[in-house]
Amino acid sequence: MDLKGKTAIVTGGGRDIGRACVMALAAAGANVAINYFSSGKGADSAVSEITAAGGRAFALQGDMTNETDVAALVEKTVTEFGNIDIAMPITGGIIARKPLAEISRDYWQAVFDLNTTSALLLIQAALPHMKNGGTIVNMASQAGRDGGGPGALAYGMSKGAIMTMTRGLAKELGPDIRVNAMCPGMIDTDFHNIFTKPEVRQHVAGVTPLKREGTSEDVANLAVFLASDQSAFITGACVDINGGLLFS
Repeated sequence: MDLKGKTAIVTGGGRDIGRACVMALAAAGANVAINYFSSGKGADSAVSEITAAGGRAFALQGDMTNETDVAALVEKTVTEFGNIDIAMPITGGIIARKPLAEISRDYWQAVFDLNTTSALLLIQAALPHMKNGGTIVNMASQAGRDGGGPGALAYGMSKGAIMTMTRGLAKELGPDIRVNAMCPGMIDTDFHNIFTKPEVRQHVAGVTPLKREGTSEDVANLAVFLASDQSAFITGACVDINGGLLFS
């Protein structure tokens, strides 16, 4: 897949799936603007690796639930690279596992801001700088389809909202801009390192037809495909990537 001459903006690009997307986009030839919140080491090392290989990239710290920080990221991207062809809002997380009785309004809002509002803000800010033929690749989740595991109600609902936003934007922005989303299942990332018990991960991998967890690189390969002209007749799709654990 050839993305030479194109510019991608990736939020949450300092670690795990976000960083893998950054590296895969750069390997395909894209200029990459990397946002990170707290994973500065990973973002900076990505820039170093990309520039050492002859690519172009920068990293900028920012809170993607903050409109000022989002605007600064988009402005720097346009200043550095001239335009935006690919918007990839990967920022997100579960924050904490909480059953219904423990969900406060503040927690609920924080989960939705992190997973849903952050994507909306980036897309709104980037869109005026996107040319016809641009692509948006959202980060949904298997949790948006099946409701998630224990304590993931708010997270699953926020990812379900991303899926609905993807479909709505595909209709609103077509034919000029394509919009798709990825729905990862059990991927080996800090999300599960922190919030999922090892025995649960082992069980899920065991009942998955491919008998393993996914990797960040697995998801990044899908992201680059959806961002490229190889997927030119796909829009509004929420693509499962879960090793066959769930068929939608």
